[in-house]
Amino acid sequence: MSDQSRRPRKPAKPYRRPQKDPVRILAFEALRAVDERDAYANLVLPPLLRKAREKAGPEKFAARDAALATELVYGTLRRQGTYDAVLAACVDRPLGEVDPPVLDVLSLGAHQLLGTRIPTHAAVSATVELARVVLGDGRAKFVNAVLRKVAQDGLDGWLERVAPPYNEDPEDHLAVVHSHPRWVVSALWDSLGGGRAGLEELLRADNERPEVTLVARPGRATAEELLGEEAAVPGRWSPYAVRLAEGGEPGLIEAVREGRAGVQDEGSQLVALALANAPVDGSDRLWLDGCAGPGGKAALLGALAAQRGAVLLAAEKQPHRAGLVAKALAGNPGPYQVIAADGTRPAWRPGSFDRVLVDVPCTGLGALRRRPEARWRRRPEDLDGFAPLQRGLLRGALESVRAGGVVGYATCSPHLAETRAVVADVLKQFPEADLVDARPLLPGVPDLGDGPDVQLWPHVHGTDAMYLAVLRRMR
Repeated sequence: MSDQSRRPRKPAKPYRRPQKDPVRILAFEALRAVDERDAYANLVLPPLLRKAREKAGPEKFAARDAALATELVYGTLRRQGTYDAVLAACVDRPLGEVDPPVLDVLSLGAHQLLGTRIPTHAAVSATVELARVVLGDGRAKFVNAVLRKVAQDGLDGWLERVAPPYNEDPEDHLAVVHSHPRWVVSALWDSLGGGRAGLEELLRADNERPEVTLVARPGRATAEELLGEEAAVPGRWSPYAVRLAEGGEPGLIEAVREGRAGVQDEGSQLVALALANAPVDGSDRLWLDGCAGPGGKAALLGALAAQRGAVLLAAEKQPHRAGLVAKALAGNPGPYQVIAADGTRPAWRPGSFDRVLVDVPCTGLGALRRRPEARWRRRPEDLDGFAPLQRGLLRGALESVRAGGVVGYATCSPHLAETRAVVADVLKQFPEADLVDARPLLPGVPDLGDGPDVQLWPHVHGTDAMYLAVLRRMR
């Protein structure tokens, strides 16, 4: 027997089954859905959270677990551009060659290390354990090696290393530091005007978690009723708005469950209120929401119309979205009608309406706080796709309103190609209409610019970046 054979054997390392972490697994599943199915996190996450609570029970999947899962998903998506730059410096191959599920796990780890207060050791170990569960041992070793490199510095240190110097390329620098695509930084800078400070405030606001804002639908609920709920505070500008402090769940509020109140950003409320406040010449009996899906503005307009004895027609091209509008309007105290119709080809007689609102489809660059994945999904060429529809809807609205009536053109984007350029082009083709100063129609709201149109901003008004132009048909 050789000496080699007599050496004591090193005891085998005991097998350790990977420990399942329901919070991080849920966050990973949400990120995969966003990547694989082009899903939106705000639609994917709630059912995943409900499923987790039902499976584990409320005592094992508590509110703090739901809050952590939400932070991991939204934080990772918001800071994806920054984390990609950091990870690219820590990986020995182009990020495009890293399998997407592996990159999602790495991004989750990077967010815990650089964007949360989770201790370094806990962030690395929990993410590596997640990798063992969802990727396997081999890939978990890769994740461990990369995250240990990420953990060698904090966010500020990494930004000094991976962000281009501001004086060499301001837009690229801001894109990396504030995690926005370069073309979006450029577009927002153009829309804001002014210097760097205001732009950085806006980019920072886009990366903050937005408050949940409720609307008390007139005639069915009051702001005072909603303010009786825990963690509720008054809205800033809309008399029907109530904000929920962090952690407030709208689905637990009776008025929301009954449809008497809804979740609606305050900027969206202001757009509907401005149209309702605009003076009209003559009758005020028939209102139109010409692009009504999914129904938030239509529900508020319908309630306001009912208080004045007016009727709302809510039109939406897509039948399934028209169904959402009907659901939002259900229980409205006054008469209304919901139809599936194309606002670019009005199915009603020209000049039928006293007030018309068109909140047109757009890139959604004004709602990046709520849909952070949209910033990575949109491309500059998308503007060309939306342009004909936006102009067609505004033309259809102007054809639908009578002389002396008003049209509100709204969009949840501050991009000039979707706002002022659309209005200017249509007015050239429609000399019967003229712009109305929209600023007096939003009483109490400060910093509305030089007019006559209005652009709201997250960093100034605490709302989504809603745009509104009000036009009056003269003849």
